[in-house]
Amino acid sequence: MPLARRLTLGDAVAIGLGSMIGAGVFAVWAPAVGVAGSGILVALAIAAVVAYCNATASAQLAAAHPVAGGTYAYARAEIGPWWGFIAGWGFVIGKIASCAAMAMTFAAYAAPAGWQVPVAVAAVGALAAVNCFGVTRTAALTRILVVCSLLGLALAVGFGFAAAPTASPTPLPDATAYGVLQGAGLLFFAFAGYARIATMGEEVVDPARTIPRAIVFALGGAVLVYVMVGLAVVLVLGGDVADSAAPLADLLVAAGASAWAPLIRVAAAAASLGALLALLTGIGRTTLAMARESDVPRFLAKVDERHQVPQRAEIAIAVIVIAIVLIADLRGAIGFSSFGVLLYYLIANAAAFRQTGSARRYPRALQVLGALGCLVLVNTLPVIATLVGGAVVLLGVAYRMLRLRLART
Repeated sequence: MPLARRLTLGDAVAIGLGSMIGAGVFAVWAPAVGVAGSGILVALAIAAVVAYCNATASAQLAAAHPVAGGTYAYARAEIGPWWGFIAGWGFVIGKIASCAAMAMTFAAYAAPAGWQVPVAVAAVGALAAVNCFGVTRTAALTRILVVCSLLGLALAVGFGFAAAPTASPTPLPDATAYGVLQGAGLLFFAFAGYARIATMGEEVVDPARTIPRAIVFALGGAVLVYVMVGLAVVLVLGGDVADSAAPLADLLVAAGASAWAPLIRVAAAAASLGALLALLTGIGRTTLAMARESDVPRFLAKVDERHQVPQRAEIAIAVIVIAIVLIADLRGAIGFSSFGVLLYYLIANAAAFRQTGSARRYPRALQVLGALGCLVLVNTLPVIATLVGGAVVLLGVAYRMLRLRLART
């Protein structure tokens, strides 16, 4: 059963912004500054350039293949089933880790000490329930959460820039080339939300026109927000941000506006929920596409007839995310997520490079630059994230090899 086309351009942009704004702007500064030091803005620029190259590849592919599944479906069509499987598997495992990171970020801002884990688990369960009742409800709630997030960020940036001339921030650690690239790899985690638009290609109205525009609009808006927030954080907190669990709330305290800090916590909680909601939605659609091809159990390919959403896939993903929340930490989740997502976009660039004729919308040079960027950044991630990510990818490959062998016999 196909999914219903109900998402407009505004809905698609809101979902992309919700993924990117909440996917890192409140969470990624501490680990990124910790490794990039005084090169944090250079790392941000590198991440943005790689994200732009990957976004244009995704937009070009989505216009030619307006179906659910994102690069999983695109790579199957352009390169072959194995490449599609690796892309889809990388996306699912990477974004499941992103979901856990967003749930933990929400709890860090919204829950009192000692209650973070149960609150994170409750958030995952509640948003999975929203997704099970239809994509229009998902889009409507995402719009509300994005507006709350932007208002809170505007407040933090305004107070930060006002306090910057008199602030005495702790000096940032010295930058190294490796540290800057590692910081870019972590920051890339924050920009990867535009994939959510492409993975929902089967539910977008006029997808050949809407998806490419929505991807570019959402990424441009997110880059602007990140630059403004990054400048405010560096100018007011400096090196102290590396040890901060809630950097934007700490920014207000340092700026002498501690009375407004609770509002920042509300905005951060809203942003994290918005990202979590969009992430769960995108993973569910990719899982649905993979289940249709038996690359994950076909049981997950069922689409609910009333609400026209892949409820079984949504529930299964929520259960796995909850398990990760119970055993992982935030930085580990971000590094693991970046590994899976960089692998996904490496294959997306390769698939877009293969397109010819009327399907081409952007120069091949952008896809080459995007692929090289992915390769460089994935090799700068924390070693444990790379090892675990590689092991999980190999586990998925072994599963598919076994399934194909059983099917033949």
